Amino acid sequence: PAACIMLVEVVIYFTLLSLANCFFSLNLLLGQMTDLIYTEKELVQSLKEYIKAEESKLDAVKSWANKLDVLTRASTLDPEGYLAHPVNAYKLMKRLNTEWSELESLVLQDPSDGFISNMTVHRQYFPDQEDEKGAAKALMRLQDTYKLDSESFARGKLPGMHHNAILTVDDCYDMGKTAYNEADYYHAVLWMQQALRQMDAEEEHVVSKADVLDYLSYSVYQMGDLPRAIELTRRLVAIDSSHQRAGGNLRYFEKLLSKQLNELNQEGQEPATEEPIQLGTYKRPKDYLPEREIYEALCRGEGVKMTTERRSRLYCRYHDGNRNPRLLLQPMKEEDEWDSPHIVRYLNALSDQEIEKIKELAKPRLARATVRDPITGILTTANYRVSKRNPITSTLCLTKQIANYGVGGQYEPHFDFSRKEEPDAFKTLGTGNRVATFLNYMSDVEAGGATVFPDFGAAIYPKKGTAVFWYNLFRSGEGDYRTRHAACPVLVGSKWVSNKWIHERGQEFRRPCGLTEVD
Repeated sequence: PAACIMLVEVVIYFTLLSLANCFFSLNLLLGQMTDLIYTEKELVQSLKEYIKAEESKLDAVKSWANKLDVLTRASTLDPEGYLAHPVNAYKLMKRLNTEWSELESLVLQDPSDGFISNMTVHRQYFPDQEDEKGAAKALMRLQDTYKLDSESFARGKLPGMHHNAILTVDDCYDMGKTAYNEADYYHAVLWMQQALRQMDAEEEHVVSKADVLDYLSYSVYQMGDLPRAIELTRRLVAIDSSHQRAGGNLRYFEKLLSKQLNELNQEGQEPATEEPIQLGTYKRPKDYLPEREIYEALCRGEGVKMTTERRSRLYCRYHDGNRNPRLLLQPMKEEDEWDSPHIVRYLNALSDQEIEKIKELAKPRLARATVRDPITGILTTANYRVSKRNPITSTLCLTKQIANYGVGGQYEPHFDFSRKEEPDAFKTLGTGNRVATFLNYMSDVEAGGATVFPDFGAAIYPKKGTAVFWYNLFRSGEGDYRTRHAACPVLVGSKWVSNKWIHERGQEFRRPCGLTEVD
C-alpha cells in the first residue's frame, strides 16, 4: 500500500541519516569480551616477565649459596687454623657485616611488584561473580533451547564451531554448582552427572568424587527420583564412610522411599541402575513464560508454519517510495517474509561500511540494558547475556536501539507496543504508541539467533545488511497481539541488530484509521 511504502521510505531515510546525526549508547558484550582476550594476553606477558625476574633473582641467590658453601666447608674443617690467616679473618668480618646484608636485600626484593601493579590496573575491567554465573546460565539456556546434552558442550561439539573448546571435570562441577546454588536442580543433575562421567573416564580433576556425588544425589532427590538418590548416596558412603551428611541422607531417603511404597501397598522396588542420567531423564520444570516450549521449538526450526499455500502468497518487488528522488536510481528490494500479519524484508538496507560505522560510533559508549521484569513488570537492569542494548535518541532521528547478542544472548517473547494496562509507557516521550518496528540485521549468525513469532509460528533468520518491517498496531490504534516476538539465543557467533520504532505521532496521514478495529 502507498501508506506502507511512504512510511518505510521515511524509516530507511532516517536509518541512514542517523549514522551521522545520532548519539550512540550501547552495552557491547562481545566487544568487551574481545578486549578481555587482549588484556589476558598482556597479563600473560607480564607474568612471563615476573617469572624471568624471579628466576634471575633465584640464580643470584644460588650463586651466593654455592660460593658460601665452599667457604664454610673449608673454614669449619679447622676454624682456628682458618682464622690464623689475617686475610680470612678480615673476609669473615666483611662477609657478615656487608655481604650477608646485601644477600638479605636481594632476597627481600619482590619482582612481583610490576605484575601485581598490572593486575591491579586491569582488575577493574574483569568479569565479576555475577558475570561468571550469567555465562554459566547462558550455556544452560542454549542447552535447553537447542536440546543439547552436557556431553556436547563438554566436548565442544557445537554446529559451526571453528575453535576447539572443552570443559574439564572441574568446569562441569562448577556449572552444576552454579545451578545448585540457584535451586536449579534440573541443570545441577545434568552437569554433576557430566562431571562424574568424565571422572569415571579417568580425566584429571581437582574436585573430589565425593563432592560430586554429594551434590548429584541431593539434586536427584529434589527431582523426585528417590531410588537413584539412594543409589548415588550409597556410592558416596562407599567412597567416604565418614562423610558428614551422607549417612543421614541415606537413612532419610530410605525411610522416605519405604513410606511411599507402604502408601502404594508395594513390597519393594527395583533398585536404580548406575546408568548415567541423560538429557530427557527428568522433565524441565515450568517457568513464568507460558509459550516457552513453542518459542524454543521455533528457535530450533521446529513448528514453523510456512506452508506451500502460504508461500504462494509471498512476493518480491522493487519500489521507489512513490518516486522519491532518493530511491529513483536504486529502488529498494522488498521480499515478503509472512502474509498475515504482513512482515517484509528489505535487502541491502545497510552497506558493510555503514554497519562498521555504526559499530565504531557505538563501541565507546557502553551501558547495561534495561528490560521489563516479566513477573513484577518493573523496569530493571538486564541479566548478563540477555542482551546488551540501550536506546539512542536525537532531535534528528526516531528512537533507535542497537543490540549485540553474544553466545547465549536472547530476548524472550515480548511486545514492542504498550498494552492497555500500560497507558503511560511512552508518556514522557510524547510520541504515542509504537506503530511499527524496523529491525536491521547487521551481522550473519552461524547458528541460532532467529527472530520468532510464537503466536503464528514464524521464524525470521538474520541476514547481514537486510532489515525486516512489521506493524505492531492495527489502523485503529489497537495492538496486534500476534506480533509478540522473541530473539532466539545465539548458539554460535555474534548477532548485531539495530531497531527503529515508528510511533503514532506524525503518522496520522500516512496511515489513517481503518473502518474496523482490526483493519
